[in-house]
Amino acid sequence: MDSRRNNFFTRLRSDSGANWKKFLQHPFVVALGDASLPEQCFRYYLVQDFIFLFQFSRAYALAAYKSENIVQLRQAINSVKNIVDVEMNIHIEYCTEWGIDLDAVPLEVEDLATTAYTRFVLDCGHKGDLLDLATALIPCVAGYAEIGSSLENHPSTVRKDNPYLSWIEMYASAEYQKVAREAIAQLDELAVQRGGDARFKRLVEIFDQATKLETEFWQMGWDQRNY
Repeated sequence: MDSRRNNFFTRLRSDSGANWKKFLQHPFVVALGDASLPEQCFRYYLVQDFIFLFQFSRAYALAAYKSENIVQLRQAINSVKNIVDVEMNIHIEYCTEWGIDLDAVPLEVEDLATTAYTRFVLDCGHKGDLLDLATALIPCVAGYAEIGSSLENHPSTVRKDNPYLSWIEMYASAEYQKVAREAIAQLDELAVQRGGDARFKRLVEIFDQATKLETEFWQMGWDQRNY
């Protein structure tokens, strides 16, 4: 992710400051790396993340509707396919490995943290244009890539008998890093096309709110240690 340099995402990330740091270094994330995360926290997270991905695919479907040219349409469709055919399939495998009944997942209650973030993203897309929507989406896409890479290379990350190592490796993988770079490049293009500099203050507000909601998603899972 070092290739970000001074692109539009880096500027948003920089302005987010402490909020972005809290997202990247949340106790849930740290516990994934040192293998101390209670299993009930990860199980709850897995179920909610499956629900989350379903809603995120709807956001990219909205991006397809909002597209103004064939390039944007292809990008949106590819994102939907990546979520449905790759990420959701991986989550199905995780759920199976963790003994989660897949038939019961659709019956699970959507956590308020899941609802808050996904509906915020959809609302940004409905009210605004593709740049607003991409700004709301990018903390998740780029943030997970940064977290995966950071944990993969951190000296304190436990590798032997760490039940979360495969999760870390997935988001640190070359494939996912490529997805994140492409999303950042698309954000750059939209910022140029849609007057990102003139709208920067508002876009920072969107990015900041999305980052805070991402942090609350970690907190949702972390809170399950009390149950």
